[in-house]
Amino acid sequence: MSPKQRDATERLAPDECWELLDRTLVGRLAVIVGEHPEIFPVNYVVDQKTIVFRTGSGTKLWSTVRDQCALEIDGYEAGSASAWSVMVRGRAELVLDPGQQAAAGALHLDPWQPGDKNHYLRLTPESLTGRRFKTTRPDIWNTPDSDARTSTFH
Repeated sequence: MSPKQRDATERLAPDECWELLDRTLVGRLAVIVGEHPEIFPVNYVVDQKTIVFRTGSGTKLWSTVRDQCALEIDGYEAGSASAWSVMVRGRAELVLDPGQQAAAGALHLDPWQPGDKNHYLRLTPESLTGRRFKTTRPDIWNTPDSDARTSTFH
């Protein structure tokens, strides 16, 4: 493999981004709080090319509906020694319509964190991007054993 091939970053097609989003359970929700970004882990489901998640009243809810937000997921594929990342940017809306709330409830989106998570939010993408790239062999950089890439070298 030439250095150029090794360093190549593959842009993912939107359908592949949706496939990765659909098979991933947790993402990182980035919102603006005051004048700085904050990132929250959220479990979510894909529903009709939108992202649905639940939250309680508080910072995440109000920051998400007030400004644009982003959801990022990533992963590692040991078989191909490659990593990927998907980013959804857009606006989230509070689901208020009783019919839409019932439909959201039927998605079986159970919050991982204890507490009241009574608000459904729907993130509608304005931008969807993804990339995949080959990872550096973990034995080159003294990578810790906890790194997912080391499982192929033990």
